[in-house]
Formats: sequence, structure tokens, C-alpha cells
Amino acid sequence: MPKILIVEDDQALARGLQDNFSCEGYEVLYAADGDTGLDLLLEKGPDIALLDVMLPGLDGYSICDAARKEGCDMPIIMLTARGQERDIVRGLELGADDYVVKPFSVRELMARVKAFLRRHRAIEERVFEFGPFRVDRDSMSLSRNGEPVKLTRKEYQLLDYLMTNEGKALSRQGIMNTVWGSSVLVTQRSVDRCVTTLRSKVEDNPSSPKHILTIRDVGYRFQS
Repeated sequence: MPKILIVEDDQALARGLQDNFSCEGYEVLYAADGDTGLDLLLEKGPDIALLDVMLPGLDGYSICDAARKEGCDMPIIMLTARGQERDIVRGLELGADDYVVKPFSVRELMARVKAFLRRHRAIEERVFEFGPFRVDRDSMSLSRNGEPVKLTRKEYQLLDYLMTNEGKALSRQGIMNTVWGSSVLVTQRSVDRCVTTLRSKVEDNPSSPKHILTIRDVGYRFQS
């Protein structure tokens, strides 16, 4: 039984989410304020968390930031009425995996939750396949229909990071920090250039990619 934490101060919305997830067999943890939400997240270790951005006490950003600093790696989806780029990017850079802008479809949200849980369980798998490609994490190699595809170290690291976070909207800054590291002096254009060369090796039509998708004003998302 997957365990989901819902931190939302809108009582009507929260009740609807609790009822729907309970009916699907989830164990539901609920908090109406940020401080209680963070306590539940750290103490109960849910499999996934839904965090409203605007909350009494700690806001959703602060909960997400504190959770990641404590080493919590469960998927986190932000629920927000804001649609501005800076708010979305801020959540992603603090460690959120995705965002949903209110009002939203509960069925779509539940589908996203199921997808994140499925992907999270598969993170530790050593072999990943998409289309005709096969990635072997032990040998750090990529092959297409059994034939090796040569990647630079950075291209492999970028591909592995994208695959590990399949379905997530990843900011350029977050990619840069993870793949290049904060001690290396690079710009976000370095991310774009590396994506371009990687697409040339894993996309049938790099100008119309099917796997490494551009998220306008944010960054990239990988889909298998």
C-alpha cells in the first residue's frame, strides 16, 4: 500500500484528494499547515508528497527544501495557483519533481502520482531501455539495437540523469549543478549544447525529439 502525504489548507480540495487516493488503496497522511506537514514527512516517510505552495506556517517551498536537506528522496509534487515561470523554477531547483497548477484534474494528478511511484521504484535498476536503445549503468554504455553508441562522459551523465528523472521537468540550473557540479564554471548554454549533441545520437529526428523534450522557459524532460 503506497503512502501519500497531502499538505493542503483548502479543506474541500484536501477532502476530495484524500477520498480519491483512499479509494485507490493509498494510505493517506494529511496536514493543513506547513509545520505539521514537515513533521509528518520526516517522521512517517511517505512514498510521495503533494505540497501546496501557500500554507499557514512553513510554505511548500520550505518543506521541500528541508526534506531534501534531510536526505528524503521521495517524489514531491507542488500544488500551486501560480503559473509564473519563476515560481515553477524555484520549486524545481529546491528539489520538487513536478508541479500542478490549480485548478487541476484529480484524475490527471492521480495518474502522475502513479507514474512517479513506478519510476521511483525503478531508479535502482541497472539496465534501462527506451526505443531501440539500451543503457547499461554498470558499464556506463549505450547501445542501439545491440550496436554500441559512443558517448562522451558528460553526454552519458546527462542521459543517466534525464533517465533517472523520467517524466520530471528539470531546470537547466538543476541539470548544470548535478551533471557539471557547482565547482565547475559553466553556463546554462553548456547544458543546451550537450543536449543538442546527445539528441543527435538518440533521436531519429533531433529537430523534433521524442525522448529529450524541451520545456519552454524551464529546461528539459525525458520520456521513454
